[in-house]
Amino acid sequence: MDVLVLIGRILFAALFLNSAIGHLTQSKAMAGYAGSKGVPAPQATVLASGVLLLAGSLSVLLGVWADLGALLLVIFLVPTALFVHNFWTLSDTEARQGDMVHFLKDIALAGAALMLMALFSFADDDLGLTITGPLFDID
Repeated sequence: MDVLVLIGRILFAALFLNSAIGHLTQSKAMAGYAGSKGVPAPQATVLASGVLLLAGSLSVLLGVWADLGALLLVIFLVPTALFVHNFWTLSDTEARQGDMVHFLKDIALAGAALMLMALFSFADDDLGLTITGPLFDID
């Protein structure tokens, strides 16, 4: 089971690590998009979310307080879904559909990250193939 969880961590974290790199290296373009969606202080928000994504994805990937890393990803995903992919505010059918897909993807990934958080917290040090045990003790 340890190897399956490790493979899952790698696959799960890859998406967020790639997004973190994009946030940190293409922040001007992303800030323009975020600003068009009404995100306050878009440049600072994009950079802060890039750091949040980087910390969360590396934590899950490496197994360093992976439960905290999964929580950091939830903290990124839910506001992004609600404020950036707010499809219900759009009148253009194509844009609405695209944002709805992104909204649902973000909410589903937030659910998966919450399950990962619970798994790491519940399994404690029994999970294996992690550098540290969990930060939180959820029973």
